[in-house]
Amino acid sequence: MAKTPPPQNPALDKDASRHLRITQPSPWIARFRHLIAPGATVLDLAAGCGRHGRLLREHGADVTFIDRDTTPLADLIGQTRARVIEADLEDGPAPFGPEGPLAGLRFDAAVVVNYLYRPLLPGLIETLAPGGVLLYETFARGNEAYSRPRNPDHLLKSGELLAAVAGRMQVIGYEHGIIEAADVPGVKQRLCAIKDLDGSERDDGDPAAHPLAP
Repeated sequence: MAKTPPPQNPALDKDASRHLRITQPSPWIARFRHLIAPGATVLDLAAGCGRHGRLLREHGADVTFIDRDTTPLADLIGQTRARVIEADLEDGPAPFGPEGPLAGLRFDAAVVVNYLYRPLLPGLIETLAPGGVLLYETFARGNEAYSRPRNPDHLLKSGELLAAVAGRMQVIGYEHGIIEAADVPGVKQRLCAIKDLDGSERDDGDPAAHPLAP
């Protein structure tokens, strides 16, 4: 007997479609792209249409794109410096766990935009190699006054990304507030951090500084 397809939610479908229509990279990712060297291995988590991984790939990175629907990434399958993985990041095997599609992998950088599933944060940081770069941008509390997402499970608390990397990564840039001129206007939190707290050559143990602009 054929399975009955799950009921569709037009509001959610419209929201997902809106995100997939966005093709320009976030200015936050573009701003810190220079911290990711050519030849770096990059994870584009919940990649969507892959706009950020595509940007980094164009500048010489080897990018792993992962999402539950890889249809918008079909043109990248089989291409050089691109690996496309279709996986349910929330209801399937834990992506960074022993049975997950990213098990045992190490990346020089990871990019996450407009996506939040809190159980993935520890594994995301752990998958970064020493010196790895984390670029993260997504919606925060207060966004419910603007548009989806409105569910607090999908909205960062003030300082939540800072807390996630505290003691594990050096924070290079952080913002939290209302962004009108954005791919999807609303309240967002942005982080750029580098996993280099254990590599200091300074007498005081502080990590080396990094350029804020190329």
